[in-house]
Amino acid sequence: MEAFCGSRFWDSNLTIHTDNPDLTPCFQNTILAWIPSIYLWSALPFYLLYLKRNKRGYIVLSVLSRFKTLFGVLLWSVSWADLFYSFHELLQNRTPPPVYFVTPLVVGITVLLATLLIQYERLRGVQSSGVLIIFWFLSVLCAVGPFRSKIMATTAQGHVNERFRFTTFYIYFALIIVELILSCFKEKPPFFSPVSTDTNPCPELNSGFLSRLTFWWFTSMAIHGYKRPLEEKDLWSLNEDDTSKNIVQQLSKEWDREKEECKQRDDVTYMKKSNHVLNHVGDGPEEAEVLIRDKKHNRKPSFLKALLRTFGPYFLIGSFFKLIQDLLSFVNPQLLSVLIGFIKNKDAPAWWGFLIAALMFVCAVLQTLILHQHFQYCFVTGMRLRTGITGVIYRKSLAITNSAKRSSTVGEIVNLMSVDAQRFMDLMTFLNMLWSAPLQIFLALYFLWEALGPSVEQMRYKDSRIKLMNEILGGIKVLKLYAWEPSFSQKVLEIRKNELRVLKKSAYLNSLSTFAWISAPFLVALTTFAVYVSVDEKNILDAEKAFVSLSLFNILKFPLNMLPQVISNIAQTSVSLKRIQQFLSHDELDPNCVETKVISPGNAISVTNATFSWGKELKPTLKDINMLVPSGALVAVVGHVGCGKSSLVSALLGEMEKLEGEVAVKGSVAYVPQQAWIQNATLKDNILFGQAPNEEKYQNTLEACALKTDLEVLPGGDQTEIGEKGINLSGGQRQRVSLARAVYSGSDIYLLDDPLSAVDSHVAKHIFDKVIGPDGVLKGKTRILVTHGISFLPQVDHIVVLVDGKISEMGSYQDLLKQNKAFAEFLRNYALDEDIEEDEPTMLEEEEVLLAEDTLSIHTDLADNEPVTNEVRKQFLRQLSVVSSEGGECPNKMSTKRRVCEKKPAEPPLPRKNANEKLIQAETTETGTVKLSVFWQYMKAVNPVLSLAICFLYCCQNAAAIGANVWLSDWTNEPVVNGTQHNTAMRIGVYAALGLLQGLIVLICSFTLAMGGINAARTLHAALLENKFHTPQSFYDTTPTGRIINRFSKDIYVIDEVIPPTILMFLGTFFTSVSTMIVIIASTPLFAVVIVPLAILYFFVQRFYVATSRQLKRLESVSRSPIYSHFSETVSGASVIRAYRRVKAFVDISDLKVDENQKSYYPGIVSNRWLGIRVEFVGNCIVLFAALFAVIGRNSLNAGLVGLSVSYALQVTLSLNWMVRMTSELETNIVAVERIKEYSETETEAPWIIEGKSPPEDWPSKGELEFVNYSVRYRKGLDLVLKGINLQVHGGEKIGIVGRTGAGKSSMTLCLFRILEAVKGEIKIDGVKISEIGLHDLRSRLTIIPQDPVLFSGTLRMNLDPFNKYSDEEIWKALELSHLKRFVSSQPSMLDYECSEGGENLSVGQRQLVCLARALLRKTRILILDEATAAIDLETDDLIQMTIRTQFEDCTVLTIAHRLNTIMDYTRVLVLDNGTIAEFDTPANLIAAKGIFYSMAKDAGLA
Repeated sequence: MEAFCGSRFWDSNLTIHTDNPDLTPCFQNTILAWIPSIYLWSALPFYLLYLKRNKRGYIVLSVLSRFKTLFGVLLWSVSWADLFYSFHELLQNRTPPPVYFVTPLVVGITVLLATLLIQYERLRGVQSSGVLIIFWFLSVLCAVGPFRSKIMATTAQGHVNERFRFTTFYIYFALIIVELILSCFKEKPPFFSPVSTDTNPCPELNSGFLSRLTFWWFTSMAIHGYKRPLEEKDLWSLNEDDTSKNIVQQLSKEWDREKEECKQRDDVTYMKKSNHVLNHVGDGPEEAEVLIRDKKHNRKPSFLKALLRTFGPYFLIGSFFKLIQDLLSFVNPQLLSVLIGFIKNKDAPAWWGFLIAALMFVCAVLQTLILHQHFQYCFVTGMRLRTGITGVIYRKSLAITNSAKRSSTVGEIVNLMSVDAQRFMDLMTFLNMLWSAPLQIFLALYFLWEALGPSVEQMRYKDSRIKLMNEILGGIKVLKLYAWEPSFSQKVLEIRKNELRVLKKSAYLNSLSTFAWISAPFLVALTTFAVYVSVDEKNILDAEKAFVSLSLFNILKFPLNMLPQVISNIAQTSVSLKRIQQFLSHDELDPNCVETKVISPGNAISVTNATFSWGKELKPTLKDINMLVPSGALVAVVGHVGCGKSSLVSALLGEMEKLEGEVAVKGSVAYVPQQAWIQNATLKDNILFGQAPNEEKYQNTLEACALKTDLEVLPGGDQTEIGEKGINLSGGQRQRVSLARAVYSGSDIYLLDDPLSAVDSHVAKHIFDKVIGPDGVLKGKTRILVTHGISFLPQVDHIVVLVDGKISEMGSYQDLLKQNKAFAEFLRNYALDEDIEEDEPTMLEEEEVLLAEDTLSIHTDLADNEPVTNEVRKQFLRQLSVVSSEGGECPNKMSTKRRVCEKKPAEPPLPRKNANEKLIQAETTETGTVKLSVFWQYMKAVNPVLSLAICFLYCCQNAAAIGANVWLSDWTNEPVVNGTQHNTAMRIGVYAALGLLQGLIVLICSFTLAMGGINAARTLHAALLENKFHTPQSFYDTTPTGRIINRFSKDIYVIDEVIPPTILMFLGTFFTSVSTMIVIIASTPLFAVVIVPLAILYFFVQRFYVATSRQLKRLESVSRSPIYSHFSETVSGASVIRAYRRVKAFVDISDLKVDENQKSYYPGIVSNRWLGIRVEFVGNCIVLFAALFAVIGRNSLNAGLVGLSVSYALQVTLSLNWMVRMTSELETNIVAVERIKEYSETETEAPWIIEGKSPPEDWPSKGELEFVNYSVRYRKGLDLVLKGINLQVHGGEKIGIVGRTGAGKSSMTLCLFRILEAVKGEIKIDGVKISEIGLHDLRSRLTIIPQDPVLFSGTLRMNLDPFNKYSDEEIWKALELSHLKRFVSSQPSMLDYECSEGGENLSVGQRQLVCLARALLRKTRILILDEATAAIDLETDDLIQMTIRTQFEDCTVLTIAHRLNTIMDYTRVLVLDNGTIAEFDTPANLIAAKGIFYSMAKDAGLA
């Protein structure tokens, strides 16, 4: 080196052991000058590669760019001036050492390279270059030494030697400083970048390097959020790379590739197989067999691989940052050891100390910056994973077969989207801990096993509890009518008890493992120290060894705590992965099973020898179907319940598995399913269904489908928003909207699955004449109509008769009558005596067979032909409401200042005629901070004494921890006598005692807290449940089930499992931070001065953060439920969406919704990073000052105290950061308490039983009813539905109640049960005023067969008799009378036959019969029938009517009838019109009077 420089390279006397250090000229000229160059050249290849792949358009040459280039060229000239000066010296025979040639050459080339890089970056559209900023920064840093050294030398000598080099160096120094400053500014956005039409683009894209490093670009949002609550419009758009469009596309591509590879491999396997068998002719086939068997283990396509290929590379960048951060984290303990050495060595020059303090600070800041870059990468990967998985699942759910759909219910698929995708997201953050903390895995595995056991079990209880709640809320009206609440309340509490038992178990285990984790690092420290001092007398525990080891142990603490969590996360995620993979591997519908191009001329549909089933493994539903439908024909499909009519329609749509044969359908298809599928959108959108609006066509459609009158009734006309599942439309209206959608679509082929059964008779006639029939809007189109209405058959071109899945006969009406087979007989049974071929066909069964399609005929065996579509569809409709339970709607913040009303997310605001008409009230969300009262409420639920005890215990624990460390510092300062320390045993003893005490207190503490938490969970849930069973029906009519279920699932989950650990963490971090301050102030009192400004800074950052982050969380959860609602809606309407070929559009809507959600999630992630960097900066300042004051006060301090205070300061950063996080976590989660409180305090209905007011045992014995001047309304603020009714019914009378839709028929029944309470007037039953007795006393003495049969999952017996009041004989008797005996006795489990949720495994007709059986069991004197026969085929209906006439002969029967023929022989008929009694007399008299009843009877062909 010396030859190279011409002087010494290193001189420690000059550099280290001096009060005024300096570096040798040689060192300055070589190492220092070369560092920036080495950096730039090594980074160059990677950087160029990156620039090559990312082009964002080029940036126009700006003034800034010109200056940068100019200074770069100047720098280059200055460096080479030096080089030429050296040559000049050569010529003058003064030979300078080689270094003067090499260094200027290297520096010159490097500077030139940097200048070229500036231009290249400009062309690639880089606005701010990190690589160059670091380069200029390094150059300045390395030039500071020579700068100072040259000044020192000149002042010492009094003159300048080498004037030329002196000057060039100063010019060089000035230029690189200017370059550094210029490079910090960013260029304008590039030209020709893909045009972003964003109204509000994310500033991250155009922010500079430094701004990205510190997340400074987020500050604008933080300030914004602090000033006023953020709203949807304040959110930035997503970056291009994070949008669903890009991500899902990539992921789908990788997944398809993975599936392809597996398929090829399989094909190869089969190839090999055949070859083997051929080749091994000689040596017997055994060995060939073996080989084949090995080959059989072909692998399934792995979704994990697809995920890794899509997201892996991006994630690895994050992992790289983590690696650097891990290495850096071990630097500070080393520096601490140097610092302690410095304190001990009283002669060391002071600048050492300052240098060490500065290095510690720099190292800490670097660590912070790098760590947060790592987190950013991880979180963004997590977010993209969720987007990708959600998108892939959504697309898949639109393509899976019906049998696959059966295996995963909607709830499950929604869970895949919400819970499982979320798990991936959570795992991403910590995944890197896996390799960054392997040392502790052994311990982790053991405790993990302990902790993992219970969690699975508990999920099971939770699922069953939510499922039950869901059913209860769905059938709450029925429970009220039957007075069955207590029995169901019992069931829920039973499940809840088990759930809490498991929670308790896991709480015990958790507190034990917490104890272990807290004690483990301590025990390690203890044993290390103990072993160290005991092994040899001469081993002395000094400050350096003790505190350096301690700070290393502290570094270990975090990974130790995280590992068990990471491993359990991985375990959970792998389960999720399996579930998602299984779902994505389901069979898909074969898009080519229905030929759409080729067809024999003149025909629209042809089916030849086709056999279909609902799933490959199920037996065929349709066998040997042959039919040709000419273009433009109207074909009717008829047959008994369950014979396969709907299946035929599904087969034509390609929804079934085609086992053999050919199907061709030419042209576009419109489909009207049997149960109308209505979207949560405006009425108009439901009809347009994505078609271009055309006013004239639209009006004609409305006219034809008889929707004009409905529009006048609806509050917002066709802009009325329809609730989930079409909840605010009647069945008939839904069906007509569904039909209007088909008519408007203007397709070639119309598949109409029994659209007429849900509407009244006169409407059905109108629709047939105006739409479907020979003169309707659709004439000339090909129409296939499934129907039960016999009256329309004469007007159709062809009739197809199905019997048990085969076509028994086909032909025109006349042909079939002549053939005189099954069809003719069917007609003879059910047509009335009049001549059927009248011009104006009569309408007989208007309300017939509402769902008949999927009702199986009573006699078939259930297992095989339960049609699947409807089961799934209904499943969905029911689940729809539950769905939002995952993400919750707006968390209800009942607190402070401003109350902002946010709409329930699913429903866009609409211009309304009348604001009060809103069906579903928006949920209110409070903004601002959470009131203390909420915390107080929670503390009350926990138990106030316990709460105080917990805080006290935490203080003790920290006191013990400080004690242990102070003791340690005292121990290290003990004087050394003859090379050994005394009292070692006592020292170790006290240290051990203090440490274990600390662990024990933690154990007790976490234990108490867990118990308190479970206690709180129990009381809050019980109160909520109790209240919900006592809530009046009107509440359920206006509140979506999803919102209530949400309280029971999401909020209860938060109270069960989120709040207690959050409180634990919060208290832990809070006390740790406080104890750190105490320790530092105690050892270096000067520190108190700094604490105030730091605390103020910290407080500000925290307030800014919490305000913004809380609102972001709120927005995120508000925008989350629409994803799931839309998803459930899609799945329930999948067949409709596919039929109309709208899959792409729906996928786009879903993507849009996911992006909307991520728009609020992404700033949420960034806000954490923004916060982290700022808070950790506060922490790093604490480290800096603790070290600085230690250096300043080193004469008064001993090494032990310095070690103590700095090692505490080193760990404070972490706890400060977590403390802010936990504060905001607590604030966000404690709201659950408030939301549950709110729903536990809604108004309740009258008491169930009023002591002393109970009616006599046998009441009502006569069954007389009297309405006295009775008026009632549904809810406050609505019009009266019944107005001043006066009516007397004698015991045993049979009364029919009729009237047009909305006349108040159902309201009459609800009043008898006091589901609606009177506004004025009263009802007497046998002279007892019903308003004066308890609700259960009243309801249990009346019997109703409600309109929609509701069953609960459980045994059949439980459905008939939840209180176990009746004997088996009585139940069998009831079943026999309700014609179910045959079906039930054919089931292996008889009365214990399990009904699935909502009675899905019974047909609708059978469910109706179960309701009849319930009525027969109770057999009270008053029976109310609410259109109970709507869903039953004619034969069964006759049976039911018979049963009612015979069994309830002496009872008073009130029947709300749609089919007038059922009530023609009743004692009297009550005609209601608009809430008043219009006519009340015997049927014969009413027909003679030619009034309303007469006109209705005429419509139905009965008069």
